[in-house]
Amino acid sequence: MRARQQEFWRMACHAVPDLVPAAAHQVWHFGDSETLARALADLVLQGRKRATAGLLWEAETDPTTVPVLGGYSLVTDYAGGPLLIIRTTDVAICSYDEVFAAAEGEGDGLPDYWRAAHWDYFSRRCTALGREPSTDMPVYP
Repeated sequence: MRARQQEFWRMACHAVPDLVPAAAHQVWHFGDSETLARALADLVLQGRKRATAGLLWEAETDPTTVPVLGGYSLVTDYAGGPLLIIRTTDVAICSYDEVFAAAEGEGDGLPDYWRAAHWDYFSRRCTALGREPSTDMPVYP
């Protein structure tokens, strides 16, 4: 799979002059399931999803996953197949209850949808980390 990712990156660098073949970039997928990873990547490809959010506690367990301002990410499907490249243009940290990210392009784009969907997701991630989800848990939108 890594060879497919490298070839995808190489081809993107050839097509987009700002990308440099030797540049460091992160490789990851959206969500925590095959279905969610694909659905969110599809929203990016449709132009609806222009932002994402992550749980800071999770990033603290693996610093390589912390978004890099100005950095590039090769987004994959759940199995690691390359799908698209995005650039991080803004990074902020706040509490879950301070976030409403209409730019995430999910559901109906309203706060209630965002909060419900992300509460479910962040709760699953907290459980995996042995942490208790709370409205003041730190996220990076």
